[in-house]
Amino acid sequence: KSTLLNIMAEALGLLRGAVYNRSDFFSDYIALCRWDAGALPPHSRILTSDDVFDYMLDLRALNQGIDETREERFQEYLDAKYANFQMRTLDDYQRLKQVNAARRKSQSQYVRSTLMGNARERSNGENAFRYFTEKIQDSGLYLLDEPENSLSPARQLELAQFLSDSARFYGCQLVISTHSPFLLALEGARIYDLDQTPAQLRRWTQLDNVRTYHDFFRAHEQEFKA
Repeated sequence: KSTLLNIMAEALGLLRGAVYNRSDFFSDYIALCRWDAGALPPHSRILTSDDVFDYMLDLRALNQGIDETREERFQEYLDAKYANFQMRTLDDYQRLKQVNAARRKSQSQYVRSTLMGNARERSNGENAFRYFTEKIQDSGLYLLDEPENSLSPARQLELAQFLSDSARFYGCQLVISTHSPFLLALEGARIYDLDQTPAQLRRWTQLDNVRTYHDFFRAHEQEFKA
């Protein structure tokens, strides 16, 4: 399924973030693709699990860099506050501003005024959900590769509602590769079962993985009544 989405994204020239593996026949598959619906909105893109993970890693790296710089600013404050400084030329002007700022402010005030704050700490699920809400804009075409990764069931329901609203009210078109029953149950979704040869249209309740959930909860039904 991921390969199919990558072929579609490449053939359509969609924006993408993370790199992906290409088989020897990838270009041959692309050559067989046709798109006759005219130009796509320029912000249309493919969104993959790797994009989400890279986004979360970037936030962690940003916070780590800010933390390291904060330590440098603490030392800078002490050096400036207790510096035996005298301005002699215009080249010393920036240093003069630094010394004056340190002498007028407390250490914490000085650091806060010269350094951006940490990006808000969120769980992986919160960051993953935020990534989709930031990237999906009005009237775009979006290919989503297993967007449920890193999301709890509750977050998957939130994402399903967001995607439904994006399609119904904001003109988005969505092609989703997913195993999530919450996303498969989107109202009006056209579902292709790629485990069949050839692929077949099916209701979400007919899919094998959804039936597995169904059978599991039916087998434990009495435990929910306890």
